[in-house]
Amino acid sequence: MTTRTRILTGITTTGTPHLGNYAGAIRPAIVASRDSNADSFYFLADYHALIKCDDPLRIQRSRLEIAATWLAGGLDVDRVTFYRQSDIPEIPELTWLLTCVAAKGLLNRAHAYKASVDKNVETGEDPDAGITMGLYSYPVLMAADILMFNAHKVPVGRDQIQHVEMARDIGQRFNHLFGQGKEFFTMPEALIEESVATLPGLDGRKMSKSYDNTIPLFSSAKEMKDAISRIVTDSRAPGEAKDPDNSHLFTLFQAFATPAQSDEFRRELLQGLGWGEAKNRLFQLLDSELGESRERYHQLIERPADLEDMLQVGAKKARAVATPFLHELREAVGLRSFVAQTQVAATTKKKAAKAARFVSFREDDGSFRFRLLAADGEQLLLSRNFADGKTAGQVTKQLQAGQPLDLRSEDLSFSVWLEGECVADSPAFADSTARDGAIDALRVALTPVQE
Repeated sequence: MTTRTRILTGITTTGTPHLGNYAGAIRPAIVASRDSNADSFYFLADYHALIKCDDPLRIQRSRLEIAATWLAGGLDVDRVTFYRQSDIPEIPELTWLLTCVAAKGLLNRAHAYKASVDKNVETGEDPDAGITMGLYSYPVLMAADILMFNAHKVPVGRDQIQHVEMARDIGQRFNHLFGQGKEFFTMPEALIEESVATLPGLDGRKMSKSYDNTIPLFSSAKEMKDAISRIVTDSRAPGEAKDPDNSHLFTLFQAFATPAQSDEFRRELLQGLGWGEAKNRLFQLLDSELGESRERYHQLIERPADLEDMLQVGAKKARAVATPFLHELREAVGLRSFVAQTQVAATTKKKAAKAARFVSFREDDGSFRFRLLAADGEQLLLSRNFADGKTAGQVTKQLQAGQPLDLRSEDLSFSVWLEGECVADSPAFADSTARDGAIDALRVALTPVQE
């Protein structure tokens, strides 16, 4: 039996969908959902919206408008799982489990956080001025969205590739710490649709509300026509040949036209079609293409109870996957029923001697380091910096090889040496007794366990 590819896409609910959202994300996702080999999960990312927007009425309105847009565009809720992020309580719980294994250094490198810090520094503000923990840990919430449903493919723009990579890093870390040979999380891949157009707005820049250059999607025909009339064009008069390849009006037309319609429009522009008539042709094309969907959209907006019912059905489908999976993950990290504890104790007793562990990580400058943590989580060693992960790994293997340790005490701390070089240091202890106790614990931690 062929495994269906699970695809997951979310749209943040902070605004009214425009033509660019539809052509760039919603329409291709609806087309992809009709593939019999696809298992599609589409959601309203309303928890993400809280990071960017503190206007409750705007968020509520946006949730309604985006849900209606998906359905008016032809999304078949019987074929896909369509839900609101906030209707799945397992998502924030998984977010916390992943937060507890996500490296702070990884989150420090997130583009959105770094951009906010850079902007503050440029303007002379405190680096973290105005930055919330929501913005900082946004990649962990996105990782939970993706990993909860073990998506294989995540369609994203190029600016979002990093978030999918971070979801992979965090998922791998969880698998390594708690999997014991089992891979809880599938490693997702970013799906970049090169053929999907990034539509230009009225001024030629990317269509975006932040530029105030959008063309409304499902507002009235008059509002759409008014917006199209404001598209910036060059000064060539009717009768003068136009340059379709450098006309964002032609790019917009092409995104919704058949190849034959595009070829005809190109010929007419080259033959001197006036810009006023060209804008009228674009309006007629869009009105013809979106008219029926616009009507369905307004019917849905006027029946919010029907939208609510559909989303609740979607939430039930999503939770049928999420609830048992989260139960597995809770078990894995130790959030288990006390009834099962005596059974677990018998199987884990033998492994207790191996509880001390090495934790590797990468610094912002690209170097690699490791920590040795005792069974209770106390840090026994912090390594020096290594140029690459391979060297750091070789050092940890040497330390675990059972050879006599070269330990050198200094005041209330000590260091570990290999082949005449210092490779790791202990923290400073309160007194010499605590230091000597840590040295004993280190020797026990690095003694090979006899099976």
